[in-house]
Amino acid sequence: MFDRRDLSPELQAVREAHAPGTVVLDCEGDFETLPPDAAETLGLFVDSLAPVSFPAEWLPDDAPELLRRYASETFTVGMPGDGGVTWTTQTTPPVVLVKARTTGSPEAFLDFLVAEALVEAGIAVRDGGPPLPEQFLGFFGERYTDLAAATGLSPADTYQLANALYDAYLGLHTRPVFREWADDHPRLHEAWRDAGERLQPRLDGLAREVATGRTSFPAAAELACSGVKHGCDLPTPFGALDTAAYRDAGAEYAVVWARKTFEKLVEE
Repeated sequence: MFDRRDLSPELQAVREAHAPGTVVLDCEGDFETLPPDAAETLGLFVDSLAPVSFPAEWLPDDAPELLRRYASETFTVGMPGDGGVTWTTQTTPPVVLVKARTTGSPEAFLDFLVAEALVEAGIAVRDGGPPLPEQFLGFFGERYTDLAAATGLSPADTYQLANALYDAYLGLHTRPVFREWADDHPRLHEAWRDAGERLQPRLDGLAREVATGRTSFPAAAELACSGVKHGCDLPTPFGALDTAAYRDAGAEYAVVWARKTFEKLVEE
């Protein structure tokens, strides 16, 4: 199911700087969420497993079943929306998982995704604090029900929006690191910059697409919030997420932003 991934000297340097000891594994198959028995085989590559769980009260009654499973005591690794590379700090040391769907991806961009996961998995630990949550539920906590109430979206759309908002929060932490790579890791820096340039044209017309109903608000949020880590110009109302206030206040800011945004949408 898993094999250790050979890392380039550049990626080894990133791992040493941001997440020392992190295990990077190639996955034989593709997945959104690993079955518990497969997740438990990660124990063969790490020192210990420490599954997370969260209070059931943090979830609305109609929350998706996968989210309920993640909140439960079942060892759950990976969730929908994680992309081709994901990470977990439910292991010691952390693990980065490169999914089979990444086969055929440009090498430079795939290396950037691995580097990004290493930075995300280790950035708070590097600063002397606890690790950042690997999923949005650990970020929102009991405020997840407030987010659902503030938007009135369906359970699936609330999930998508929450995932996007947490992606933006992570981007506020990682973007300064990526910008610093111009000299030390120019190939990774170029892949980061190129991804942002490719994303920007999609963001430029996003407000019109939402207004005309061609793109749903959660899907638009997913695009816009991914632009935070690349330093893209974000359309209204997403530009308010690219702020020091969001980085400092976290989930509380996100819920207030969502409430004000949806109140305005209703007025319009």
